[in-house]
Amino acid sequence: MSSTESSSRTADKSPRQQVDRLLVGLRWRRLEEPLGFIKVLQWLFAIFAFGSCGSYSGETGATVRCNNEAKDVSTILVSFGYPFRLNRVQYEMPLCDDESTSKTMHLMGDFSAPAEFFVTLGIFSFFYTIAALVLYLRFHNIYTENRRFPLVDFCVTVSFTFFWLVAAAAWGKGLTDVKGATRPSSLTAAMSVCHGEEAVCSAGATPSMGLANISVLFGFISFFLWAGNCWFVFKETPWHGQGQDQGQGAGQESAAEQGAVEKQ
Repeated sequence: MSSTESSSRTADKSPRQQVDRLLVGLRWRRLEEPLGFIKVLQWLFAIFAFGSCGSYSGETGATVRCNNEAKDVSTILVSFGYPFRLNRVQYEMPLCDDESTSKTMHLMGDFSAPAEFFVTLGIFSFFYTIAALVLYLRFHNIYTENRRFPLVDFCVTVSFTFFWLVAAAAWGKGLTDVKGATRPSSLTAAMSVCHGEEAVCSAGATPSMGLANISVLFGFISFFLWAGNCWFVFKETPWHGQGQDQGQGAGQESAAEQGAVEKQ
């Protein structure tokens, strides 16, 4: 019994010891440096960006009142959200004639491309910043000794900077189109029953786009964070050291030339 208990205790301690060793090996002071602190901000705003865009849902609507006394006032409520394939969102348009009651309609437009690209970029940024933070905090010696890691980090940072600019601008334009397609006035304009004299249509529920607007803001903030981090990552690359060495070499040569002139 004692041998089995001791073996179980050692088995329980081994995962704990591994976790303790991993936490002890982390150098939390790296987060006080710009290279680590900005990565934390990139990680947070990536969550805010894809979370606010991917979780958005709204509702638009209108009311249709037929001039026919036999028909009651019909209220139309249309729910939509990410990934904003509005052309697949159905709603029932009431008809004021006696032969039929309603007709299936769809919203206009498909804006899934910029929305999905924005969310996908946020998810990739989230995972990359986690990997980069682990490398900075736990394996910083490998990062500084191996020249390939800073170069790869710099290239990836520049790529993410470009992609965030494209994604934020594209999603901002797509969101503007979503707002135009989901206005109650656009809903009534698309219904044929509202064009005649047989019915009176009025605007209903107006969608609240606050969360979607914030997602665009988070996208541009992420762009500025990645753009600002390019300089700090570049300082870790051999290219920055070569530039300083060349500058020092040129300064030494000019000083030697001036000394030779003074001696003459």
